[in-house]
Amino acid sequence: MKVFLGQPRGFCAGVVRGIDIVELAIERFGAPVYVKHQIVHNSHVVESLRRKGAVTIEEIDEAPDGAIVVFSAHGSPPEDFERAERRGVMVIDATCPLVTKVHNEARRYSGEGRNLILVGHRGHQEVKGTMGHRPMHLVDDREDLDLPDWDRDEPVTVLTQTTLSVDDTQRSVDEIKSRFSDVVVRNDLCYATTNRQLVVKRLCDVADVILVVGSANSSNCNRLRETAEAQGVTAYLIDGPDDLSPEWIEGVENVGITSGASTPEQLVGAVVDAINPSEVVRVQGAQEDVNFVLPPGLRSTA
Repeated sequence: MKVFLGQPRGFCAGVVRGIDIVELAIERFGAPVYVKHQIVHNSHVVESLRRKGAVTIEEIDEAPDGAIVVFSAHGSPPEDFERAERRGVMVIDATCPLVTKVHNEARRYSGEGRNLILVGHRGHQEVKGTMGHRPMHLVDDREDLDLPDWDRDEPVTVLTQTTLSVDDTQRSVDEIKSRFSDVVVRNDLCYATTNRQLVVKRLCDVADVILVVGSANSSNCNRLRETAEAQGVTAYLIDGPDDLSPEWIEGVENVGITSGASTPEQLVGAVVDAINPSEVVRVQGAQEDVNFVLPPGLRSTA
């Protein structure tokens, strides 16, 4: 059996930055450091940080007054910052800069008098954070199309959640553009999302089965699985080698493996070891060299 290993895969720059921020905050301020929402959507990362002194919470009110709270990489609405300030909580913002870019776009285009439509998945933490910055209408590609009853010539700006399917997002954008005549579309899908989906398509040319390593609550990991399935290739999302069912690969000659932007590389290695292939072939996509700076208060610690 051959394993075809997709590259790039695994951690993106925003995830690296988020994890670094939590670890440096613990180093500088001591445990516990509270993290509002999972810092990234991977159970192994969250558990590793928990052992170091990170406590995951869902609401600011769960942290004691005066605590150190890291806001997750997915972004938070302004009201969370306001609640933290009222309670004397020190916030360290680990929002991915590419998500912050979407927030800035929302404020800019709203200030120009344009109506906002966000293409995203209802209930996802990034969508909650983005929609808190300005009034906007949500279009979820998993639901029936529901567009607002605006005049056709109303100015519209389309923003997107950064971790969506490239193909599904384009379909939603096309439908919005067919309904309104003055549409500005921002390309907000992050580089890691786009690059990993393109690699999955390449893996589908050579593999009989695709394994996506990542946690079930990771949006970008689920989109990788769906990308493979859309190409007609059976795909499974697994959190690690313990989730691998032998019957999935029984009699299969070529297995493709990739991982989402929040998945530690050691989990991919463990899955490859569990399969024990006769050969590992790397399938190369785009080269990545993106890095993000840390918040000012932690740069000296780093």
